[in-house]
Amino acid sequence: MIKIVLSLMIITLSLQAEEIYATFNVEARKSANLAFIATGIVNKVNVEIGSLVKEGEVLAELKNRDTKAMLDVAKTSFKYAKKDLTRQKKVKKLIDEGKFDAVLNKYESAKDSLVYQQVLYDKTFLKAPFEGVIYDKALEVGDAVSGQALRTVLKIQSVSERKIVLAFDQKYHKMVKVGQVFKYKLDGDETEYKGTISKVYPYANHNNRKIRAEVKARDFMVGLFGEGYILLDALAEKK
Repeated sequence: MIKIVLSLMIITLSLQAEEIYATFNVEARKSANLAFIATGIVNKVNVEIGSLVKEGEVLAELKNRDTKAMLDVAKTSFKYAKKDLTRQKKVKKLIDEGKFDAVLNKYESAKDSLVYQQVLYDKTFLKAPFEGVIYDKALEVGDAVSGQALRTVLKIQSVSERKIVLAFDQKYHKMVKVGQVFKYKLDGDETEYKGTISKVYPYANHNNRKIRAEVKARDFMVGLFGEGYILLDALAEKK
């Protein structure tokens, strides 16, 4: 009888040793805090919370008549500098080398000025860095923004791509590897899910001495949480 009990204890300890407890939060696979890097007054806001946007879509813009005017001036200057250079190239052998260099310098300066003014103009537009959904908004027409003191005005996250960010004790840092299975339950949900560890963070949180890892998740709501176990010897299985 004693041998049987000891055997069961050994088996239990062995099973426990093959699993590592971890807590987790559901996060968007992609997320970003967006801010203007130019100073000005908000002229248009094209989105609301819940708006679905495409990569590169203009979300908001500043009043930019001045920067647009400067850009137009730069375009005109470059246009005529380019024409002048083309004419001088045709008679390059007949004119003074210094005069040609001056024309070339004027062309290069006009080209650089055009690039610079285009950058300033582009900064007055806030664009979506990827396809996603706007989930926070702190911006209205008429608001003043400063590129010197960046302030988050919109937050965007991937529409359905989610990740489980789990945390486990640092003493297991040599045992947890990419490719291991994580079985878990959301808080308040008795359904058991499984996922494969795709990333292990190469550092421990200095506040709680926990190490984090990621698992690709289903279309869960961001902010949900739960707990589960990392199966050290298990291969990924689809549920």
